[in-house]
Amino acid sequence: MASEQSSVVDPRPYQPDELDQRLLNELQTGFPLVDQPFAAVGERLGLAHDEVLRRVTELKAGKVLRQISAIFDSRRLGYRSSLVAMRFDPDDLEAGAAVINQHPGVSHNYKRNHAFNLWFTIAVPPSKTLDGEVAALAAKARPQQTWLLPTIKLFKIGVNLDMTGRQAATATEADEDNIGRRSAQAWLKEVVTPTLSPPELTAVRLLQRDLPVTAEPFADLVAGSGLAAAELFAIATAMLANNQLRRYAAVLHHRAAGFRANAMGVWVVPPERIDLVGEQMAAFRAVSHCYHRPTYPDWPYSVFTMIHGRHSRDCEDVVEAIRDATGVTEYALLYSTKEYKKTRVRYFVDDDRFDVDSIAGRS
Repeated sequence: MASEQSSVVDPRPYQPDELDQRLLNELQTGFPLVDQPFAAVGERLGLAHDEVLRRVTELKAGKVLRQISAIFDSRRLGYRSSLVAMRFDPDDLEAGAAVINQHPGVSHNYKRNHAFNLWFTIAVPPSKTLDGEVAALAAKARPQQTWLLPTIKLFKIGVNLDMTGRQAATATEADEDNIGRRSAQAWLKEVVTPTLSPPELTAVRLLQRDLPVTAEPFADLVAGSGLAAAELFAIATAMLANNQLRRYAAVLHHRAAGFRANAMGVWVVPPERIDLVGEQMAAFRAVSHCYHRPTYPDWPYSVFTMIHGRHSRDCEDVVEAIRDATGVTEYALLYSTKEYKKTRVRYFVDDDRFDVDSIAGRS
């Protein structure tokens, strides 16, 4: 089993007070789509509107709160996405990562402690093919090997990081309390990708932006767009109903929020056990993502779990608990040892202007 501790330099540990902890938990759960959402959040917590605005502003300035925005299901917007693993000679890794970072559809790009040492996620618009974009990128970056690892089945996507510290690292939760499991169950439904109307396209472009921290942030968000806030709410509500929009919520900077360890647990699971094991793994609170992905001759791992912990020991404890619960003993634990890129996919923004041919390849 590979289990090297992350060498990423962590920021100074964040020390939230109890109200900050409760506020961050609330913002991750689901953000109200109303004219004065911060006031609505304050009512839930017994905080004044101005106090919520002050705290959210400070949490963003402190790089704890990354953004508040929409989390879309890319397939239902017509996009195709995949995890990609590449193997580089160590001397070529930095140059290869720099090439990959230039693609606007690459949202996450990490060095990991494995022979396959570069891992990134990519999403491409309806006008492009996933295989074609990855092949073109590989031709520019020149890795030794590339494996496309799209999702075959999704068991979980999304997690609320417990800022209060009251939950054990190895805690599990029932489906009704598991937002990531609810999103996965919606993923299983038939994919319908209707052509978006001009107002819907405008709404997607607006909802993916970071929400301003103001008294009426949605009014500020739509200013000059041609949409009223009420129209934006109606479109967002419809998109939630048809699963194009998974949720509208806050996303944290994990390390600054105290979750400084990020590990990808990959598991060798017999095909006939994948569904059962995937559901068992998805029940763990510390698991933010759980997928069934393809295997290859030199990559036998079929189930992937992304695990977040305050320390690497937390991740290892979760992996051991998963092993004991499922009986799966063949696995590897890959830590991210360098973050090359971490952003959000920008849907329907300059898609037609981008061409992989414009990327400078490795020298």
